[in-house]
Order: sequence, then C-alpha cells, then structure tokens
Amino acid sequence: MNKNSNLYQIIYAAVMVLIVGTVLAFIYMALKPTQDKNIANDKRKQILSAVHITPDGDNAIEETFNIYIVAGYLLNKDGSVADSTQNVAFEIDMKNNIKLEERKLPVFKCKLDDASIKYIVPVYGAGLWGPIWGYLAVDDNGCDVYGAYFSHEGETPGLGAEIGTPQFQKQFKGKKLIKDGEFKPISVLKKGKTSQNGEDYVDAITGGTMTSEGVKSMLEDCLKHYEPFFKKLQSGTFK
Repeated sequence: MNKNSNLYQIIYAAVMVLIVGTVLAFIYMALKPTQDKNIANDKRKQILSAVHITPDGDNAIEETFNIYIVAGYLLNKDGSVADSTQNVAFEIDMKNNIKLEERKLPVFKCKLDDASIKYIVPVYGAGLWGPIWGYLAVDDNGCDVYGAYFSHEGETPGLGAEIGTPQFQKQFKGKKLIKDGEFKPISVLKKGKTSQNGEDYVDAITGGTMTSEGVKSMLEDCLKHYEPFFKKLQSGTFK
C-alpha cells in the first residue's frame, strides 16, 4: 500500500487511536482499585476529623475508622433507622443526594476511647467558587456539637478556603443545635454581630463573606432534615 495515500494515513491513524485507547483503558482499569481506595480513605479521614481523630499514617486509616465508627445508618424522615446494613451510610454520595426530592439521611455512630458516643452527619452545599462539604459530630444528647470538619473544591486561599482550617472549625465545638426545645441550626455571622433568633453562632471568615454564607446555608439546608433524629437523641428514644 502506498504510504503517501490518504487511505493509508486514515488506516494508520485509526490503528494508532485503537492502540492508544486500549492502553489507556488498561491503565485506567489497573489503577481504578487504588484510586477508589484512596477516595474512600480520604472520606474516612474527613469523618474521623469531625471527632478529632487522626489516623497514624495512611496505612492505618481504614483500621482506625473501623475501630471508632461502630455503625452507620440511613434514617427515615421521622429520625428512626431505615437501614443499618454495612457501609449503607458510607456509600451515599452527598453531591447527588442533595438533589433528590426525598434525600437519604446517612449518619455515623462513633464510640470514643472514653466510651462516649457521638453521631456524625454529613453536610453538602455551595461556596463562592464551587462545592463545599463537611461533617458535624454531635453528642448523644442530640444537642451539643462535639466537632466539625469542612472542606471545599475551589475557594480562595487565605479567604474562603479558611473553612478548612482548625481555627474556623474549632468554633463549632460546644455549640447547641436545640435551645429551649427548639431546633436551631448554628449560624455563621460577621464578627461583632449577634444572633437575632437565639441560635448559637460562630464568627464568619474575614474577607470570605460568600463562603461563610455558604456554610450557613449548607448547615440550615442539611441539618433541618435531621431535626427529628436530634430530638429523638435528646429524648432518649433513638434506638
């Protein structure tokens, strides 16, 4: 075949595309299990961060998670357990979940070294430049926040990205979700301002107004679905 002909060049290009595509597909399939494991371990680290636990190296993430996270549930709208099968809560993709008309409500049960129980719920929302998300850990009284973890996809370093720092997150510890029997999600307010509705609040990030507002909206939007669950915990009727 004439190597200078159009037919030869078309056949040559098609064969090369096929070879390269096959190689790339093979590499993707070979690396996917490792990628999936890394993604899962990153999620485990984030959940553990909400209860102030740091695994001792990457190889200890899954083991540490399995030690402290003793159960995972999907809740009904009334706050009762709908499903407690293994990994049922862990496998929920919050990015897609918040788009559902009837959301699934995952929660993780954590038992600390002092035998105290904490419950961790995921939150997901929008910042200034992209998605923001996190986990809020609550005491087994359903009221007091034990810890919080937040992260983001593309907030501005030194500004909105500060939601991912311990300085911002530690403000949530000790805040209350239920006051005088009424559920009130934690607000995020500009420094110097106080709550108008009696809810607990934390200081917003200086220069990160839109991201701070995003955290506030995220907490309001996600936590309201867990109100029956928190109240069951408070009344001691959650089983």
